[in-house]
Amino acid sequence: MIKALTYAFATMGLATLLLAAGAVPAPKVIAESSAAGAHGLWSIYEKSLKSAKYIDLTHTLTPSIPVWKGFGPSTFGPALNPETGKPYRYSKDGFEATRYNLSTDQFGTQLDPPAHWAPEYPAIDELPATYAIRPLVVISIVDQVAKNPGYSLQVSDIKRWEAKHGKIPAGSVVMVRSDWSKEWPNSELATRKVFPGVSLAALKFLHENRHILFHGHEPLDTDMTPTLEGEHWLMHHGYTQAEGVAHLDLVPATGCLVTIGYPKFKGGLGGYARYIAICPSDWRYGVSVGQLPEAPLPKSDKILQWDKKQGVRMRK
Repeated sequence: MIKALTYAFATMGLATLLLAAGAVPAPKVIAESSAAGAHGLWSIYEKSLKSAKYIDLTHTLTPSIPVWKGFGPSTFGPALNPETGKPYRYSKDGFEATRYNLSTDQFGTQLDPPAHWAPEYPAIDELPATYAIRPLVVISIVDQVAKNPGYSLQVSDIKRWEAKHGKIPAGSVVMVRSDWSKEWPNSELATRKVFPGVSLAALKFLHENRHILFHGHEPLDTDMTPTLEGEHWLMHHGYTQAEGVAHLDLVPATGCLVTIGYPKFKGGLGGYARYIAICPSDWRYGVSVGQLPEAPLPKSDKILQWDKKQGVRMRK
């Protein structure tokens, strides 16, 4: 099933695949009939997405996660009533809220818009809505990194992947698996000068020859070069990238989609992003709709309480 779905993406593209499956009416029909009447994409959800396996590729944000020392620490705290200067309490106010003092928008799992380095290109709020869902490609360099912790993805790795799985679909998202994130949230990760990367040649090949939407990697930087040449090239050519991605070891090389979400800060130069892989129903990892309580959500025997030591709310 995974190989068949991947082949379909590679040869037809996502939009064509949905059209061929009969889930999307021809453009003229869409224009002439209401989506509600024709049920639009609902059949795709019922036939495929409802039974699919969902895998979160995102780190949880806490004040202690790895971050570049140049940005400094972030702190979380209870939201304060400006009139009293005291935190809101369940017992007194009926609710609580959280105050986030974030030192940077380059924090945790991210989506970097090109304006992060090049102000003439779009900021996070200017990215098109079409970023929402794409075919997902996962290229592993785990074996190379085991021998050389500073290994960077090469064009030869991409071509070797394609020899096995087929050509990378245009418009897809390519995630580079290195397993660097398995030590997260060890704060020491942000201080290591040797880490897996993505070479400039590989980035150029993916964008100029395969025309991908963007690539992602597990470390917090694209490469170890003194000038961060890969990130510099990407941003100054109008490309985005994902950083700090997690759990790529749970996702197959082909056959999944990825959803892409991020806060829409005006003029934002980085995104606290959330990536979720949507994989075929027969994949061994992930959770399907209906497997866990969703609405209503389950009540816990432990309640959220502010933990001063951790700097976040914890269930106790």
